[in-house]
Amino acid sequence: MNIFFLSMGCAKNSVDSEHLIGRLVANGHKIVDNAEDAQVGLINTCAFIQDAVKENVDAILDLELLKEQGKLDKIIVVGCIVNRYEAELRKELPTVDLWASAEEWDKVTGFLGQVSPKATGEFLSTSFASSPNRGLLPGSAFWSRYLKVGEGCDTFCSYCTIPLIRGRLRSVPVERLVSEAKTLCESGARELCLVGQDLTVYGKDIYGKPALADLLKALNSELPDETWIRLLYLHPERITREFLDFISGTEKILPYLDIPVQHVDETILSAMNRSPDAAHIRDIFAYLRAKNPLFALRTTIMVGFPGETEAQFQRVLEFLEEVEFDRLGAFAYSPEEGTKAALLPGQISDEVKEERLSRLMELQRRISSERNSIFVGKTLRVLVEEIDRDDNLAWGRSYRDAPEVDGMISIEGGGALNPGSWVDATVTDFAEHDLFAELKNAR
Repeated sequence: MNIFFLSMGCAKNSVDSEHLIGRLVANGHKIVDNAEDAQVGLINTCAFIQDAVKENVDAILDLELLKEQGKLDKIIVVGCIVNRYEAELRKELPTVDLWASAEEWDKVTGFLGQVSPKATGEFLSTSFASSPNRGLLPGSAFWSRYLKVGEGCDTFCSYCTIPLIRGRLRSVPVERLVSEAKTLCESGARELCLVGQDLTVYGKDIYGKPALADLLKALNSELPDETWIRLLYLHPERITREFLDFISGTEKILPYLDIPVQHVDETILSAMNRSPDAAHIRDIFAYLRAKNPLFALRTTIMVGFPGETEAQFQRVLEFLEEVEFDRLGAFAYSPEEGTKAALLPGQISDEVKEERLSRLMELQRRISSERNSIFVGKTLRVLVEEIDRDDNLAWGRSYRDAPEVDGMISIEGGGALNPGSWVDATVTDFAEHDLFAELKNAR
């Protein structure tokens, strides 16, 4: 059976989708690029914030229209939006044939059945655990893959819906993750991006204490030479100088950390149910930059949290000036049903939130440009992503650039390269987010 598979939301959702695709292909089904070529439309959904919910509902409605036109036989909706809103959605979207919560992949495969006698393989019962056949989303890069270390979260930030949607922390054992990582590398992966709601608590539920360092030591030892290991989503509260020393001295781990701080005013951090130790937050970034001025730092900032004053927002701007993050993700606070923050007094108007977000991003554009400027004249190892053979150009990412969210490097003279290859390129110019370079050599 031909299946059009749409994966929405975050990288963690993408990993879930790839595990489900692996099961479907093993059962004899085929994943196709276009809905018009499919009998089944399947969407793995996101419901983190209301904007995501609306986007996902619109995507389901698009599939419903195709079904009404006779271009699809069945619609399957799985994932976070089902966890959060199944009862309401069943009433509003009656033509959906199957609703399945996140990780209910056996329900999906059971509904579709096995259509090929070649289908083999014993699959684990959880989406985030290693399975014998992890697929690849159509259009995805085989050379850069995500490794999901667990699901759920025990931190309970007051604004966050993740524990409501995905439950408590459930880590994948080290040996399973190492096995999955090795399989991905054997399939051509050169970069593995570790993801979870918070990497710093990885393993606490199964080992009695955080075990991220143990996992990283095993990956560093077992994976092929030159493999990039990139760490995404680390809560600043649990980052120590000892951990930063370990990261800096470990061969395959990139000098890149994504540490979402959300805010730096201690009153706001306390209301967020995040550690209100602003001094610690400043210390970890200062320590990293002192060790390696070229260390790539990424963070996330939330503006307009309930009660945020102009003075408290100014502290965020001063913090950004002080640290000079290479990359920044920022968003306006969204009151989410079921969260404690949605009930707090002092809700900020949308106009104020958007005005503060605009000012913050204007500042970050300048900082990003200044950080990019220091790389002119330096030679960087680049993982090639795209090729324009007509203009003899290639685009890729250095250690400073996570897939999908960060900048790119345009490489003059790279038209003969292949996606997924390594190249050394010398930076010649810069923009706010991207770099421009000349080809030095390729591997």
